[in-house]
Amino acid sequence: MLPQEIIRKKRDGLALTKQEIQFFAQGIADHSISEGQIAAFGMAVYFNGMSREEAADLTLAMRDTGDVLSWDAENLDGPIIDKHSTGGVGDGVSLMLGPLLAACGGYVPMISGRGLGHTGGTLDKLDSIPGYQSTPDTDRFRKTVRDCGVAIIGQTGNLAPADQRFYATRDITATVESIPLITASILSKKLAAGLDYLVMDVKTGSGAFMPTHKDSRALAQSIADVATAAGVRTTAFLTDMNQPLGSSAGNAIEVREAIDFLTGKAQNLRLKEVVFTLCAELLQLGKLAPDQSSATAMLDKALNSGQAAESFGKMVHLLGGPSDLIEKSDNHLQSAPIIKPVFAEESGYVSSMDTRQLGMAVVQMGGGRSRAEDAIDPAVGLSEFIVLGEKTDQALAVVHARTETDWETAAATVRAAMTVSDSPPEPQAVIHETLTAKS
Repeated sequence: MLPQEIIRKKRDGLALTKQEIQFFAQGIADHSISEGQIAAFGMAVYFNGMSREEAADLTLAMRDTGDVLSWDAENLDGPIIDKHSTGGVGDGVSLMLGPLLAACGGYVPMISGRGLGHTGGTLDKLDSIPGYQSTPDTDRFRKTVRDCGVAIIGQTGNLAPADQRFYATRDITATVESIPLITASILSKKLAAGLDYLVMDVKTGSGAFMPTHKDSRALAQSIADVATAAGVRTTAFLTDMNQPLGSSAGNAIEVREAIDFLTGKAQNLRLKEVVFTLCAELLQLGKLAPDQSSATAMLDKALNSGQAAESFGKMVHLLGGPSDLIEKSDNHLQSAPIIKPVFAEESGYVSSMDTRQLGMAVVQMGGGRSRAEDAIDPAVGLSEFIVLGEKTDQALAVVHARTETDWETAAATVRAAMTVSDSPPEPQAVIHETLTAKS
């Protein structure tokens, strides 16, 4: 086969065969296909799309360019389950979901990513824990999953290597936004982890990755369709990102929020609804619970008994972190030297938020990255967000900053991101829609 003929075929809007897609994916991984050819292929797909079958073939082909984990030798007594999110502001769901599912009998080998732009990354949050190894060797990864039911790590060098090279080219050739390519990129890594079942959390709203509700829904449906066609039954949820999901945004700050959630000290209701919805679906998919009410009861028990918090603490310790993080988080997690609230300059109700700008306030203080190579300050961020519809007689947020200048800049961004009106907005659902694979 010739790469240029495959590019020509997709350029002309024709469907590719499984063999052509496998050839091209392998060529990306082994560098027999050039960066220019990758860019041309990405642009052809961007303009002409792919069928569900093509997207499934591309997903599996990219998965199979590297290691594909199997858990058969571990003789695990529960299903291999996981979730993925398109990211947002205050979205620390993974930190709670993994330990909760482990406490309920599931096994969660979660391959997560870092933040870029306004969205926070799960690995950046975990890297704020001293000693935590977010890229362990395979043996340690397996041992952690086996011994405590959950391990949250980053993509290792040989998990879907074709995706790493393909994404890097897409990023500099304006083809990131292609739904079939986003689908294949996400799922090639997730399916390489050897999953039985998956849930997908696709955000919609002012802080979402996808620019419109229509695009967010199309991505959610694509992932449910393609993952299921590739052999991993998947449910996708469309969830709200018109305001931060949790009460905080920032790395060490969100780890503190997760610990408070798991220990019952404080639980943001919107965050809890998403965590419980995703967990309950996975418990049912994995045959650990017969229905929604039984799954919710299991999750309540895991929280109230302390088992979920114990699972989180054990995971942290097995991956190199402190053994007493749950009990003594303040001894291990950095705090910013300046922690002060910011108030609105007018009275009324918060009627809308530019959630992306709230995320960018964290980035501007050093808590996120604009480029992949940027360093992260784990201590800075925002906490105690006001909720849509609440009055401005309370703080809009608390800013955690390194300097007074940083605090002032972040405070101005927070104020500018909030719209204040004389009347409250209509309440917004947190879970907009549930999507399963189309037959």
